[in-house]
Amino acid sequence: MLYPSLQSLLKQVNSRYLLVNIIARRSRDISNSVNEREEIYNEKPVSRAIAEIAAGELRITLPEDL
Repeated sequence: MLYPSLQSLLKQVNSRYLLVNIIARRSRDISNSVNEREEIYNEKPVSRAIAEIAAGELRITLPEDL
């Protein structure tokens, strides 16, 4: 069983495709910032990005014309 579930993530973001893109972009940002600071990070960037979305820490804003 995955935590958080896909259904709970889709409550934050209403599209699976958008969810995947947000997770990918955020995990790249996390990875790049860790590499720049030359830190050792125990948690995987993708896991951290998913946790941030599930906790509501990320705010997703879309242009109004979409």
